[in-house]
Amino acid sequence: MPETILAAEPVLRLAAFGGVLGVMMVWELAAPRRRREIPRLVRWSNNLALVVLDTAILRLAFPVLAVAFALWAEGAGWGLFNLLDTPLWLALPLSVLLLDLAIYGQHVMFHKVPLLWRFHRMHHADLEFDATTGLRFHPGEIVASMLIKLALVALLGAPALAVLVFEVLLNATSMFNHSNIRLPFGLDRVLRLFVVTPDMHRVHHSVLRHETDSNYGFNLSWWDRLFGTYRAQPEAGHDAMTIGIEQFRTPRDLWLDRMLLQPFRGRGNDAKEADMPSHTA
Repeated sequence: MPETILAAEPVLRLAAFGGVLGVMMVWELAAPRRRREIPRLVRWSNNLALVVLDTAILRLAFPVLAVAFALWAEGAGWGLFNLLDTPLWLALPLSVLLLDLAIYGQHVMFHKVPLLWRFHRMHHADLEFDATTGLRFHPGEIVASMLIKLALVALLGAPALAVLVFEVLLNATSMFNHSNIRLPFGLDRVLRLFVVTPDMHRVHHSVLRHETDSNYGFNLSWWDRLFGTYRAQPEAGHDAMTIGIEQFRTPRDLWLDRMLLQPFRGRGNDAKEADMPSHTA
């Protein structure tokens, strides 16, 4: 079983990534939610180049990634579920659920801690909102996120299969809930009872601070409702709302070199309030 999981991981991840991204891109072309202002070639090429760079950095920075680490932790008997000898049928869904909760908490933390926000704000600095936005994360944030994930896997003793399911699911839902697609209102209302929809997460990418500080979930929508960070709709409506942050609003800021330098530009780390979107934007 462990060898099968490790052998299948690259194929499963690549197939899920390519399949979901392709579907979302075609869907965005066929039924866009918002009017496009910036050429796709500029944004898609630079956002996808960042994915390649992030992947290469992860492979160089870590001798093993989350799935392989989960197998190692299982062999060493690390983590709650391994210590309790929890059966897979129970450990798998609990692990996915708890890892998703942890991602919600991590996301809140990256907004509230000034130094972390300087890396995370590159994700928010995209001037449009589509499936590639869900892949646009600074390498510094990617490395920090992997460290947190490895610590959680060790603490929980999450099964390798659960970690694989979670990572594939998180990647797919991130592309889905960042996509520029139009869902029927009734369908969106039902879906967001369980998962984060594009209209729900788009609010989080508003230039308005109080809207940015809402809808932190990436996969399950329950956490925002449970912790009081849920906001149903943007004040200006989805067609008129402004996407992004105030500090980086030129087309040149969408290029890879500028994206990589964003954490080191602007005000100091102790000036998060000034860097964040304002109520009056």
